[in-house]
Amino acid sequence: MWAAGSSIYWWWYNRGRHRVASWLSPRWHRDRARLAAFRDRHRGQRCFILGNGPSLRRTDLSLLRDEVTFGLNRIYLLFDEMGFATTYYVSVNDLVIEQCAEDIARLAMPKFITWRGRRWLRHDPQVIFLDTDYTGRETFSQDATGRIFEGFTVTYVALQLAYFMGFQEVVLIGVDHSFQTKGRANEVVRSSGADPNHFSPDYFGPGFQWQLPDLEGSERAYRMAREAFEADGRRVVDATIEGKLQVFPKVEYGSLFGERRRRNGVAQ
Repeated sequence: MWAAGSSIYWWWYNRGRHRVASWLSPRWHRDRARLAAFRDRHRGQRCFILGNGPSLRRTDLSLLRDEVTFGLNRIYLLFDEMGFATTYYVSVNDLVIEQCAEDIARLAMPKFITWRGRRWLRHDPQVIFLDTDYTGRETFSQDATGRIFEGFTVTYVALQLAYFMGFQEVVLIGVDHSFQTKGRANEVVRSSGADPNHFSPDYFGPGFQWQLPDLEGSERAYRMAREAFEADGRRVVDATIEGKLQVFPKVEYGSLFGERRRRNGVAQ
């Protein structure tokens, strides 16, 4: 009896109350139509999903200026240095959204945000809210207008959006899949100093609350993504420099750009 009651409580807390709020929200229903307009928008194209690992510092991001790109969480800390912004932005972690809402609101591109983040970004016209959750069945969604399982990493949500948009090839970079900070998966911690796990020491800098990664859970999700893409004759490849993830085929980053790479003198 106690276990059943506990399950109902956590379902309500994590998902149920947000679903009820969506049924009553005109914004939610408008965003379904806006999201549907992205279905197959990029059919047959390729895109890059930028993870936020330290390897981004060794990746020539200038080559991405004319590519379709997905940026995640605090990727915007690199925009000035890159000289351009990503095409799309994705964030589904409550702690990131709450602590970075003002930064996110200043971004001008289409932003895909979990419905749980509506409290902080409901007035942002560039935001399209998603029905994401981290409980329930572990699935790969081919239809982003419905439920999207978060897969223990925002990268997995971006992969599902890329599939929905019709991309033929998805290239991962900066997905190092390795953290110096250790502890129990999904545990909330507060940073006490510079961040050694991302491309900037300020990414989760002093005082920032964040959740420790669940690398095993994310690998389960990544395997579902690979299966879904390959079953449809599409592919995901991993061009992360010295990345530890072993789910997707590896490719050398510079080899993806041909003549552009030679002009820029890219070594990696």
